[in-house]
Amino acid sequence: MKRLRFLILTWFWLAGVALALPGDSVYQLDARLTDQRGQAIKLDAGRGQPVLVSMFYTSCQFVCPMLIDAARDTRAALPEAERKRVKVLLISFDPARDTPAKLEAMARERGLDATQWTLARTDPATVRKIAALLKFQYRALPDGEFNHSAELILLDGEGRVAARTSMLAGADERIVGAIRKQLAAAR
Repeated sequence: MKRLRFLILTWFWLAGVALALPGDSVYQLDARLTDQRGQAIKLDAGRGQPVLVSMFYTSCQFVCPMLIDAARDTRAALPEAERKRVKVLLISFDPARDTPAKLEAMARERGLDATQWTLARTDPATVRKIAALLKFQYRALPDGEFNHSAELILLDGEGRVAARTSMLAGADERIVGAIRKQLAAAR
């Protein structure tokens, strides 16, 4: 039955038929982003599959690299077949400096596969809206750095927050379990 529902939803999506989102979906926000390749994408580009999402900035020297490592470790804790079905979306809260070229340089430097990882930017007003929906806090400091939350957030296929963790050392088994639960439900 779950497989049939998935096939029907996929058909509607491929046919371009917009299906109503749940009221608590972050995908309700019609946010337009630009990825590391300079391509326009929408916040809901990962709709239909689990997405690990966080916010970051490329010039961060401490917490943001740890966020990337935590996302990498979380995906690595999954078998290959499951790993391919989980995307990562990192949204910059420093769009003034994080150009697509800078995002691409970071992705290349960190060995992030663009088929699985999206580093994105948007305008400052949209950054604030996304941060508010994700309950992600950040503030600019006078020296150009940022104080910010350090969380990895799992969105389900409909863009609802399914789990979150602030554990940045290795894979949080609660998140890995939540991902597996999401993948099993989509079968």
